[in-house]
Amino acid sequence: MRDTIPVTILSGSLGAGKTTLLNHLLTEAGDRDIAVLVNDMGTVNVDAELIAEGSELDVDDGVAELSNGCICCELQDDLETAVVRLANNRDFDALVVESSGISEPAPVARLFTTESRVAALYRVDTLVTVLDTRLFLDSFSGETPERRGSGEANVDGDSSDTAAEDADRPLSDLMVEQVELSNIVLLNKADLCSDGELDEAEELVGALQPDAETIRTTFSQVAPDRLFDRELFDQTEINDLPGWKRALAEAGHSHGGHDHDHDAEGDADDSDHGHGGHKHPADVYGVTSFTYRRRQPFHPGRLADVLRDLPAGVVRSKGTVWLADNESRVVIGQAGPSIRAEAQGPWIASLPEVERDMYRSNRPELDWHDEHGDRRTELVFIGTDYDEDALRTALDDALVTDGEWTDSESLTGPFPAEQGDETVIRSP
Repeated sequence: MRDTIPVTILSGSLGAGKTTLLNHLLTEAGDRDIAVLVNDMGTVNVDAELIAEGSELDVDDGVAELSNGCICCELQDDLETAVVRLANNRDFDALVVESSGISEPAPVARLFTTESRVAALYRVDTLVTVLDTRLFLDSFSGETPERRGSGEANVDGDSSDTAAEDADRPLSDLMVEQVELSNIVLLNKADLCSDGELDEAEELVGALQPDAETIRTTFSQVAPDRLFDRELFDQTEINDLPGWKRALAEAGHSHGGHDHDHDAEGDADDSDHGHGGHKHPADVYGVTSFTYRRRQPFHPGRLADVLRDLPAGVVRSKGTVWLADNESRVVIGQAGPSIRAEAQGPWIASLPEVERDMYRSNRPELDWHDEHGDRRTELVFIGTDYDEDALRTALDDALVTDGEWTDSESLTGPFPAEQGDETVIRSP
């Protein structure tokens, strides 16, 4: 039986340069036979047509196309069928899967790593994200970059995504989530940026995904050997790639595990390095981070005000907050100017006693406070050139007071309370 086929998963927002990269790789492949699978959510598969025009392959011989759906949701079965068909019908040395302009690479990677007929044929080699570097920087500068691909294909060949979430989803969210799940990030269109701006982009990437390798490119020109047969992907680490998760772990808490940074009053211990447990990434990244933990709930209105006024230097924040008069775990996700909140189910401590005890018995590692149970706030902030002490003070001032506990009518704010509901706290 032949060896498994290495897979390079390619992500990037509309117009970043994915199609240009694919054409370049097919042209410069040399002795390496490459198969390409293109996913496109538009009505016309512009990418597949352009790739076919720029190579000796055609859509029926090495380029498979998926239409009218997203790889990470309803097209999962189609993707599985397509890659199995490719492996059964022809011999090739490597597969490139280009996910749509609005999808993250993780669901695609999991298809190749779970126990399935796909995983028996393939192995993920590398996760690659292509960035329009200027657009990436603008997304964190307080400006509102124009979304590419609206209504028709742009000059790079990426067609518009007709799904409603494409119009609603901030560009900064998309780029951050793709970078956070990358082994290699191409800082494309480097000719449109100064050396200082490229250095800044590398620092931002390093903060979002500390292990990512960055490559500066123009017109997506990169040697194929830098993207193929690198063996950079480790399926056991995919959930821990994002920098905000590293920051949580470095501050004394592994995701889903124990936390020992509490004093006798149940608040976060502010003794570590004199900064409440904050940790700085390696100096090479040029970006600092800190973790804010409390066992006291926020006033939802005041917390919303703090989040809306986050310093421009905070490029990423993520975590769970405890809100007064709200029994849902609310997850905050901030990327540049975009901040969203999602309710992800009730705190275990709020459940009926029998159900609560069952959950606790099944999760012996769960950190449990005698008074508050699992209710807590854990927020990671990553950025540069911002006043950490001032931000900590603002967050502390947003916590409920003893008097407010008894005045539920004053505890109002914009956060969701029902599982699955999402609220935009700040939009670009």
